[in-house]
Amino acid sequence: MIKLNKIIETTNLVKQYKKSKVVNQLNLSVEQGDIYGFLGPNGAGKTTTIRMLLGLIKPTSGSVKISGKNLLENRISILSEVGSLVEYPSYYGNLTGYENLEAIHKLLRIKDKNQINEVLNIIGLTKAKDKLVKNYSLGMKQRLGIGLALLNSPKLLILDEPTNGLDPAGIQEVRELIKGLPSSYGITVMISSHLLSEVDQMANKVGIINEGNLIFQDHIQELRKKSASKINIRVNDPNLAQTILNKEGWNVFLNENKEIVLNESEDSNIAYIADKLMRQQLAIYRIQEEKQSLEDIFLQITHKGGRVS
Repeated sequence: MIKLNKIIETTNLVKQYKKSKVVNQLNLSVEQGDIYGFLGPNGAGKTTTIRMLLGLIKPTSGSVKISGKNLLENRISILSEVGSLVEYPSYYGNLTGYENLEAIHKLLRIKDKNQINEVLNIIGLTKAKDKLVKNYSLGMKQRLGIGLALLNSPKLLILDEPTNGLDPAGIQEVRELIKGLPSSYGITVMISSHLLSEVDQMANKVGIINEGNLIFQDHIQELRKKSASKINIRVNDPNLAQTILNKEGWNVFLNENKEIVLNESEDSNIAYIADKLMRQQLAIYRIQEEKQSLEDIFLQITHKGGRVS
């Protein structure tokens, strides 16, 4: 098995202002090639964490490693390989897209002039490169902001709420751009957002922060499993029905409404169970599917403030 390199690794990261811990004992793990969705409600500590990852503010305690190097000890060399877009992009509205990239290209003292055209191609603005940026759509402006962050050919790209304020078309533009970066250009991406539904369409790994605490971190498939369908069956004798099905090897339990709850979604299995219960002279009043969306789960766990089991 190929061992992936950790691009971001934080150990017990804390940021405290007076008596308030905005970030508390945070242990992030982002591997090479990840699109890592960093999720949490507004005010959960996402932007503070990102500012620490970029060396913009110092942690109260704990450590940050980028590509295996301690950030405080190797800040300049590390950040030369990191691109970022925090909050809204900065650009010159009276310059063209090309001229905006050219200005930053000069500031960064990048020797390869072809890098500008390569970035324009990546962000899909080659045809609009000679258009004034003030005439760009919001989605185009956001893509230009990401392009400015890509000029130094980063190994890691950190984006803070990259689709915030965009219309559906702009969100789609930015989403498709981000999704292609790891496979096409070898860039690891970390995206912060308060919308799980949006991150679900881009990320392969998710970390959820609430009130400064990391309450979930795993591949997004593990979160999706928690939204799997359940079948609720209401019968005239739920205790007998549970006993019959448990003896047959079905893992069922009774909910607060005294309904049989079955973690099953196959039509053939549901039909078999219904037939089995009726053959035992049980009356079936209702069979109902219950499914939680990812958004439901996200809201549930962040409102409770607990960790995801």
